[in-house]
Formats: sequence, C-alpha cells, structure tokens
Amino acid sequence: MNRFKKFSKQFITSTLVLSLILSSAYFLPASAHRAYANVIATSSTASTSLNDTDFDSDVIYEIVTDRFYDGDATNNPTGALYDSTHTSLKKYFGGDWQGITDKINDGYFTNMGITALWISQPVENIYTVFSDGSTSYHGYYARDYKKTNPFFGSFSDFQNLINTAHAHNMKVIVDFAANHTSPSSSTDASYAENGNLYDNGTLLGGYANDTNGYFNHYGGTDFSTLENCIYKNLYDLSDLNQQNSTIDKYLKDAINLWIDKGIDGIRLDAVKHMPFGWQKNFMNSINNHKEVFTFGEWFLGTNETDSNNSYYANESGASLLDFRFAQKTRQVFRDGGDTMKGLDSMISSTAADYNFNNDLVTFIDNHDMDRFYKAGTSTRNTEEALAFTLTSRGVPAIYYGTEQYMTGNGDPNNRAMMTGFNTNTTAYKEVKALADLRKSNPAIEYGSTTQKWLNDDVYIYERKFGNNTALVAINRNQSSSYNISGLYTSLPNGTYTDVLGGLLNGNSISVNSTAVSNFTLGAGAVAVWQYTANTTTPTIGHVGPNTLQPGKNVTIDGSGFGTSTGTVKFGTTNATIVSWSDSQIVATVPQVSSGKYDVKVTTSGGVTSNTFSNFNVLTSNQVSVRFVVNNATTNLGQNVYLVGSVGELGNWDAKKAIGSMFNTVVYQYPTWYYDVSVPAGTQIQFKFVKSDGTTVTWEGGSNHTYTTPTSGTATVNVNWQQ
Repeated sequence: MNRFKKFSKQFITSTLVLSLILSSAYFLPASAHRAYANVIATSSTASTSLNDTDFDSDVIYEIVTDRFYDGDATNNPTGALYDSTHTSLKKYFGGDWQGITDKINDGYFTNMGITALWISQPVENIYTVFSDGSTSYHGYYARDYKKTNPFFGSFSDFQNLINTAHAHNMKVIVDFAANHTSPSSSTDASYAENGNLYDNGTLLGGYANDTNGYFNHYGGTDFSTLENCIYKNLYDLSDLNQQNSTIDKYLKDAINLWIDKGIDGIRLDAVKHMPFGWQKNFMNSINNHKEVFTFGEWFLGTNETDSNNSYYANESGASLLDFRFAQKTRQVFRDGGDTMKGLDSMISSTAADYNFNNDLVTFIDNHDMDRFYKAGTSTRNTEEALAFTLTSRGVPAIYYGTEQYMTGNGDPNNRAMMTGFNTNTTAYKEVKALADLRKSNPAIEYGSTTQKWLNDDVYIYERKFGNNTALVAINRNQSSSYNISGLYTSLPNGTYTDVLGGLLNGNSISVNSTAVSNFTLGAGAVAVWQYTANTTTPTIGHVGPNTLQPGKNVTIDGSGFGTSTGTVKFGTTNATIVSWSDSQIVATVPQVSSGKYDVKVTTSGGVTSNTFSNFNVLTSNQVSVRFVVNNATTNLGQNVYLVGSVGELGNWDAKKAIGSMFNTVVYQYPTWYYDVSVPAGTQIQFKFVKSDGTTVTWEGGSNHTYTTPTSGTATVNVNWQQ
C-alpha cells in the first residue's frame, strides 16, 4: 500500500417541478391532476426552505474541488505542486470554489436537479510535495482547520460560494477530517510537515516531540479490531487524540467556524477510526451550535456488515454513507456478482439494521472507489444504477463526472479533471427527471419500500408515503425482455406514463383494481410510474436531529398535520410547539428522562400519526469521559461493559450497557477502558459488568460516583470491586 495513499473511504425551483409535470405528460386520473395542482402550489415553499436537518428530498453532488473547474487561475499553486496539463494525477490541477460558483451560475447543477453540493475539506493543507509527486490536492492533509486552503480560495471566495448556492436553492456540505492531520514519521521529525497542527496560524504542536499529547502514538493500525482502528494511526497519518481537552475544543471551535459561514451539512471522514463516545459528544456540540445534516464515512467492503457500523448510525446522532447499498448496487449492476434478489435482500436487511435509513447517504461510486462506468462497456449499467439510487430510500449522492461517464480505477485515476459539462447525456437527463420527482413526490422522499415483482434480472418495487405512490421497474438484462404479469400496486386505477419519458426504454402501464395489466419490460429498460395526492391523515416522514437533550428544538417533516396547532408527544409527554404547518412542525424536546422515545403527532381534530421510533433524548449537554477499570480479570468469552444511572450509560439496564470495553492499545488487560459521551457537570453513578453474551456478572460493592466536567474531556480510573 502506498504510504501516502489515504485509507479507502470512503431545490429545485417550482419552475422545474412545473416543467417536469408539463413535459413528461404523465397521463393520470383526474384525481392525480388535482394532486399536481397541489404540488405546484406548495413546491415554491419547499424549494426555498433550506431545512438543514432533512435532506430526504435532496440530491447531493460530490465534488473533488481541485478536479472540477478552475474559475480563478490566480490562486493556482506554483512549481512542483501544480500540473497545468492535468496529467500528473497526484498534483493540484487548479479547481477552486470560484469554479464551482461559476457552474452554479451557469445552471449546470440546477438543470440536473442537484440541490446539494458536497465539496472537499476546505481547510488549509500542507504544502509538501512527496517523493512520488503526491500533494494534498484532495484536502485530507490538514494543517490549520481555521484557515482556508488558499488553492481553493479565500474566506471571501468560500462565502461567495455559500451565498450563490443558497440564492439558487442549493445546500453546501463540507468534508471534515477530525481523525488526523498529515503524514508523519515516528523516526524522522523532518518528514514532510510531520503532522503539525496550527491554530489560525499559530503552531499548536506536531507528531514529533508531542509533549502535550495532542496525537496518539501507538503505531499504525492493522485493521484487526475496532480498538486497533481507533487508537492507532491510519497508515502514516498523524492520529489526533480527541480525548485531549485542547484537541477536543480545537475541533469543536473549528467546525463551528465553518458552520458560521453558512454550510448546511458535514461529511465526517473516517468515523470508524475515532472514539464513538467522543463523536457522540462532538455531534451534540454541533447541534447545540447549529443543527446541520451530518453523515460519517465508515467503509464496508463487498458483502460486509458490521454491528459497530449500524450502532454508530443508530446512536451517534449522525447518519452514514451507505456502503452496504453502494457495494451491493455495484455487484448487481456493474460487476455481476449478485442478482436483483441480492438487491432486494439488501434493502430489507438495512431497513432492519438502521433505525433511520431514509437519512443514509446512498451512492454508486466515490473518490475512494473505482468509478462505476467501465470504458468500452454499455452506459446502461450506470443509468440503471443511478435510477435505483435516485428512487430508493436514503439521500442519493452522485460523484462528479458520473453523469459524463467518466472512468478510472483506483486512486488517483478515479479523480481525474472533470471531462466536460455536456447537458445532453442520457445520465444527465435521467438525474434531472428523477431528482425532480424526489422533490415533488413524498413517496420517493420519505416512503417505505415494498418489493412487488422479482427475479434474477428484474426488480419492481413500490415506494409509498401517505396517499403518494411511486412504482419503479428495472430490467438489468440488456439482451432479454420480460413479460410482467401478476404485478399489484397501490397506484389508483388509470394509465400511467413513464416519468422518464421513455429515456431508458420504459413504457406506460394501466392499473385496474390494484392489478397492473400485463406488459413487456424491455431489455435494459427502466420505468417509473407515480401518483401524488393530498394526505389528510397526519404522517411523519422525518424527525431531526434524532438525538437531542430537553429544551432543544426538533423539526418534524411530513404531511397531513393540518393548519391548526395540535400536539406532539415524546412517549406520553407533550412537547411545546414552536411552529406548526401542514407539512412541518417545530417542537421543543420536553423535560423527560434520558432514553429512547416514540414521537407522535396528533392533529387539532384528534387524529394521530404514525410513530417515529428511537428518538434519543440525552440527559443534557455532553462531554467525553474515558472510563478505566483495573484488575477486571475475565474468563474465556467474557467481556467488560459499563452501565450507570443515566440514559447514556443504559439507565442501569445491563442489556443497554456500553461496550464491550477495550484492553489492548491505550491500556492492557486486565485494565479495560472506553471513551463515553456523558452529561456534562453531572454527578453520575456507575458500575462495570462482565458478560459472555448469556450470563451477566455485576461488580460488587457500592456504586462508583463521579461528577463529570462541565466542558472538555476527562478520565475516571477505578478498580474492579469484588
């Protein structure tokens, strides 16, 4: 593995809605035309609202900033850092924030239906050119998190990008790598910039002579265990010690600086490689400053599942990039390693494993994977995979150039300069049509997924939310068509035209008494049929953020809430209503004990909604504390866990205990440790337990008592009590 290679990771306007409605000529029953009138009437409000906790109606476009478009040649690097020919793929090419701004202004994104831009980490990076020609063009070799990468632009340029995006009803997501700074050497203090970290120009410290403990110094990870991944270096990248109070504060201050510039979302790099407890407290800090949509990168390989991965998505307060979705989609549509039955199984298994799967960010390729399109092959594979991604649950993200069928295997070949901005490719047109549908039909935005017809090559599934329905059919076999019979749907009686207008050889269908008339789905064909109607029954689609303490405001999106104020309950406790409309409610989390709650809406007329489950109420503001227990000897198969008096520690329920704890890197057996997010400035009681998965053995003696710090981080170290 190349020592310099980073670890493998991982609004539309009402005019657009109207143009989609008129141009596609969906032939629908009269009731559907009335529904369209409602879409036109309400879409302007929806498209101009930058709701930073709910991205379910958005389509994200991921940009490697340096490789997209050079809008300002004056900020390009000089010398060995830069290649004006764009052939030395490890050097800077000149792409910048002005270039992205230019492409917003010329309509490239809006005309593709893109409503959110995810850009490279914006912070200042090191200026080293490594012996193999590598540079920090990708943005992951941070030097100063409170300054801009000058080759991307100034703070003024960044602010202009944000303002321009918002003026075009578009959100901006920044990458943020809190795990590490830059490459370093444990034996050569002069290597590169040796991980040096600066605070707005002032040196805090470096990897060498790290007397303040700003970095972890446990060697490089071999990826064998989660503990090994967290506390050891990711290759040669200087691993930040987030449990150090100075680093904890620095990272929180730094992300707040970028939030204050107006960003709408954050993609957290390498979340598998940072302590879960610190990350939960980091998310709480972000939400206390300003609630924005945040998702982490936790790489999973083909057919890989990881209970720690789903635990992060369910408990941290952040969402995740959906690698299970990406890997299976690549298997089925790109590499031939599985069938449509595997795709359906993935949709079912992720629905069971992830509590908030509509918030998972779905994709088919990114900057750390081979590009989806293979040179010399049919483009239809890419188009089918895009259709599946854009009509499935989750928030779809498209890697820059996929719509131009860019190719390239491996880093950096998958990060070439953008090849062009052709708005007439089939993929570009497809993205536009399905992005528009995601905005106009809540079934695509929030709906449940039900498999309706399946064989090895054909997958037909229905998305449904309230009275809104979308039916999607994909035939991945590009040589054979299939006769479709016995297909049933929630679409009302009538004839439905393909939303894509036949772009991918889709056809119209007729529905009578829930049955779709027999039809032929062509070879390689994709078709989408849809119906929208007012939903008068209150139906919750999204609640965010899903992890907050009492007194914080939460946004509930959906439909059918009515215009008169009703009630919102967390469990059995009423919440204070801040604002109320038919499609969105803002409520204050009530003063309830910490733990998981069901959220329900009841209209002023007394009709109660569906249940949004697993809302996590925290005790209060959070801090990260390292719990250490000494002399905890165990039998074969036993592990040590932590449980205590607050929801963050399981409320004395051993089934909800924290762990299993670690015992090989920072401390060694029989000492165990774990970094935990706990309420700040609070006296808590706790104990440790041993469990082999069947039998739980509680620690003896009195409860340990500890008052947590009001800010920063801390360590509490106790002995196991017999």
